[in-house]
Amino acid sequence: MRMRLHSSKRVSKDRHSLNDVRRRIEKAHHGVPIVSVIIPVMNERKTIGAIIREARRIHRSVEVLVVANGCTDGTSSIARRYGAKVLEYEKPLGHDVGRTLGAQVARGKVLLFLDGDIVISAKELRPFVDAVLSGTDVALNQYSGPIKRKQAHPVVLAKHVLNDMLSRSDLKGASMTAIPHALSRRALEILGTECLSVPPLALTMAVHSGLNVATVHVLQVGRINRKRTKRGSVDPLLNIIVSDHMQAIRWLMEQTNERNGCGDLYRKRNRVG
Repeated sequence: MRMRLHSSKRVSKDRHSLNDVRRRIEKAHHGVPIVSVIIPVMNERKTIGAIIREARRIHRSVEVLVVANGCTDGTSSIARRYGAKVLEYEKPLGHDVGRTLGAQVARGKVLLFLDGDIVISAKELRPFVDAVLSGTDVALNQYSGPIKRKQAHPVVLAKHVLNDMLSRSDLKGASMTAIPHALSRRALEILGTECLSVPPLALTMAVHSGLNVATVHVLQVGRINRKRTKRGSVDPLLNIIVSDHMQAIRWLMEQTNERNGCGDLYRKRNRVG
């Protein structure tokens, strides 16, 4: 009887210990979202509510992070009312810096990046999340921009050139400059957050690091994107985006050589006129 009692107590103790471990694990993971949606905004009161509403429908476990920079129109209050966590900065941060700041506090296994002026349905956003959950590290929008023109747009040309230099011509004009796109937690740990402020550089580093980069869904964001105010005939973001691509190309060449790892015999001299 003593032996049986002792054995029973030991089994009971083991069960309690196992339950304690389970409770600690559940507590450690309680509230940690699967998906973090990061939305940099500056004065987007007209669209931010609808964007957050769709973002919250993407997955049963999602956090929405709104990086409000230089907002003076009540965008932050609206975002909070719709259930987003708001990171608020008094002054404008500059193009794409909000992605870095949002990623620094994101807790999700998947990081999905949106813009604050384009409303996209949850149905159209889920393919990017699903791709990362299935093993893709960088899930890109297959959108390549307007390509059926006699003269290529400088931004579209820059995207194609960079992808070709990365030996990823299959990506065509896909880029981390365009939304939506998503990253895995693994990609974030390898790349860090700082490079996200320069999307072409982040893409270059991702390909160079051997991460799984793929186009997963096409969304014609060019058709639904709000037309930006131009100074004269110049798009205010054109120079910034082209400069970002030049920075990415420079980084790539520093990792290889001035010929991007190609020997001199690789050049097709018969094409030089």
